[in-house]
Amino acid sequence: MRFLAVGVCSFIIDFSLLFLLHEVLHVAVWVATAVAFVVTFFFNYTLQRAFAFTSTSNHGAALVKYIALVAFNTVAITLIVSVFDSLIGGWELGKIVATVLSTVWNYFIYRHWIFVKIPDALLSDASHPERIVDRTDSSTTSEGRDV
Repeated sequence: MRFLAVGVCSFIIDFSLLFLLHEVLHVAVWVATAVAFVVTFFFNYTLQRAFAFTSTSNHGAALVKYIALVAFNTVAITLIVSVFDSLIGGWELGKIVATVLSTVWNYFIYRHWIFVKIPDALLSDASHPERIVDRTDSSTTSEGRDV
């Protein structure tokens, strides 16, 4: 439910910026779509990480993955909106369709790739390297001594 709440807020910001850029300032729909989508990047990343998924994954790695997803989403959403605008029924319908589709794929990508929760046991082991066991080498004990 938190994922959807953040998503709705992001959509409102994104849609409003797209409307402002395209309808008021007369920016081309494909440029307005991309700009509005990218502007929501910081808002969405911060709230999805901290509020929706309460992620304990490495911040740097998560941010790099998120940037890759934003690049993919920017292209995909821009294409969907542009196709709808020129062939089907206007940019508004295209934006709604693109948002529904990206919401589905983003949830699974966030949950299983970007904002992966690290179990508490592993977090505590990471702060105590002497507790980490190399399971690939059976010739050492859990304290790291040779057997």
